[in-house]
Amino acid sequence: MLPTHANAPESEDRPEDRIQSETDLVQTYLAPLAAGSPGAFGLRDDAALISPEPGTDLVVSSDPVIAGVHFFIDDAPEDVAWKALAVNASDMAAKGARPLAYILTLALPDAPTRAWMTRFSEGLRSAQESFGCRLVGGDTDRTPGPLSIGITIFGAVPAGKFVPRQGAAAGDHVFVTGTIGDAALGLAVRRDPSAFDRVLSGDERAFVLGRYLRPRPRIALVETLRNHASAALDISDGLMKDLARLAGPSGISLSLAAVPMSSAVSAALAHDAAFAKTILTGGDDYELLVAVPHASIADFKSGAREAGIEISHLGVLGAGRKFEILDQQGTPIDGRQLGYDHFSR
Repeated sequence: MLPTHANAPESEDRPEDRIQSETDLVQTYLAPLAAGSPGAFGLRDDAALISPEPGTDLVVSSDPVIAGVHFFIDDAPEDVAWKALAVNASDMAAKGARPLAYILTLALPDAPTRAWMTRFSEGLRSAQESFGCRLVGGDTDRTPGPLSIGITIFGAVPAGKFVPRQGAAAGDHVFVTGTIGDAALGLAVRRDPSAFDRVLSGDERAFVLGRYLRPRPRIALVETLRNHASAALDISDGLMKDLARLAGPSGISLSLAAVPMSSAVSAALAHDAAFAKTILTGGDDYELLVAVPHASIADFKSGAREAGIEISHLGVLGAGRKFEILDQQGTPIDGRQLGYDHFSR
């Protein structure tokens, strides 16, 4: 997350380049994203109609992104739009739900330029095509604060198959998808592009920047989750904090060596051992943490393999076991600040 101040996007431009009305903004740039969704009514109504298939439950989640907190004001508009939708689609994936539709609340410090809005809407189009959902409504507002993008997403899961965050039990095995620490390293590179010149290759820098700017929700795993997981959540606030949430009253002892890392993160850790804490507490990976009963491990692994998603085993939850994460030397890492918190000091 970012401690930077943010103002209006693309403030240096000619007045005639700016969008002149809310209707123009909505109908020119956002209404096309609702095409193919009858319940969106072309974004001309005050509400939308969502009709999930019979035998399914509707899943709802909302996760805003704000300039200066979740993204840099000078990030590419298409990347900002992608991230705004991706972090919400990731919540659906963690619940075993397939995204259906979303509503967008766009609060702007000033009227955006047509160029900015074109790129922003194209980023949304690309994201919704990748995640399988469409825009069905929302609102646009003027704000005295920084650019804020609020998305509420709706998904569907077969009735009774919702995957909770707190359903794990002692004896469950904990798995994680993908690799950890990439987004935290990408944020560091975004803040200071030259800081890792001697540590990371050009391809590695591009990789971690991509992981930070454009999260990839693990939607391909939803069927496997709903059939074989007892609990799941996505890693938004850091591995340590979200692992503690998943574990609940149970404990787990996790070695840093068990945490899957990309070559870029491994190189950063080899360069500076103190980077271990950033790997474990940095947010924005949007990988999935999954608790799986012992009897379902083989089926879970098979499902992940068929979905083309790499998974790693982190450990086993135990009643009365201490929650701890050990560094390379086997020393417990200070867990007083487990991960990102909007209100911690």
